[in-house]
Amino acid sequence: MKAIILLLVLTQISMAQPQAKPGTEAGSRTQKAQGDNEPTKEDLTSLPMGKGLPVLVRTGLYFQSITDFDDNLGLFTGTVDLRLRWDDSRLRYSEETTSRGFQEFREAQAEEKIKEIWVPGVALTNIKDNPSYQVNNLRIFPDGRVELLQRTTAQFSVATDASNFPFDKQTLGVEIAVRRETTAEASLVVLQEDLDFSHAAKDISIDGWTPGYVNVTRSSYQGWYGQFHSGLKVGLDVTRHYGRVVPIVFIPLLASLLIPLLAIWMNKPEGEAFQIDAFELGNIIVGGLFAIIALNFTINSAYKFIASGDNTVTRLFALNYVTLGVGLAIVVLLYRYNLPMRLGGRYIQEQLFNCLSWAVPLLAGGTALAIILVAAS
Repeated sequence: MKAIILLLVLTQISMAQPQAKPGTEAGSRTQKAQGDNEPTKEDLTSLPMGKGLPVLVRTGLYFQSITDFDDNLGLFTGTVDLRLRWDDSRLRYSEETTSRGFQEFREAQAEEKIKEIWVPGVALTNIKDNPSYQVNNLRIFPDGRVELLQRTTAQFSVATDASNFPFDKQTLGVEIAVRRETTAEASLVVLQEDLDFSHAAKDISIDGWTPGYVNVTRSSYQGWYGQFHSGLKVGLDVTRHYGRVVPIVFIPLLASLLIPLLAIWMNKPEGEAFQIDAFELGNIIVGGLFAIIALNFTINSAYKFIASGDNTVTRLFALNYVTLGVGLAIVVLLYRYNLPMRLGGRYIQEQLFNCLSWAVPLLAGGTALAIILVAAS
């Protein structure tokens, strides 16, 4: 009898307890437990694993326009189109759902869609400051192929090579790198269709330069923890119009080369002395030195990128200084102190003077011509 009474009491207590409602903590735990068996939505922002790793990102770059190139600063301003292509099987859809053969997202729509899917973390690494204009266009094809086209207008930093100035060729390069994924996760590749895409517009023009071919170079750079990231450099070769530079630079340099030669040619041996006093010819040498220093300052101010390093102009300046030194040595040792005559007699001095009158100009002129021809070749 007591067992029956205890069972009835327990039954009434359980019926008196309130049921868990959806809004209560107990109801939340109940719903959560029931929802554990439901399938979760696939994360499309993770790496696409359909074809394994690394994800191959086909890359091409098109030079739409170049408005300015400053070789002194190593900057060019232009608009380029970067095209990236990769496969993501998670984005496949029925071909009948689109009449154009692909889904297209432009500008703001593209920005929103990029946040929903995986896109390689690619950046143009040699942009100076921020782009003045940048917009994206995204296309997704039924078989899962994705194409991202990014148009960018900005200033790009480039390295200039002045070794053959003014007969030089420069490369206006755009450096592309994967910032986020390592080489084991994503790799930039270039196929034939990407090479065909990577060219300059037919109507592109650069003041003072002639555009040439586009070349693509693969590279890699080291990131954090010793990991490497994939990169590319797409460069447009340009050739300088040297016709407007040669008269401005080379004529003054060759003219200044005549100053020490005049100091040699103007004199003439007369007996045991020379016709013109060494002091007057020494003034010519000193004046030539100041003239070359002023010319050096003027040219380096106009073409700053040639001021340092080995190039045609610096070699011609060096030749001028060496010729001035030789001319000064002749004036002092031969004209002032008559050293050859004291050591070997009057005949030796006359023959040495005649030899130097032609040897020094030939050596100086031949060396100058060789420097120019090597650079022009």
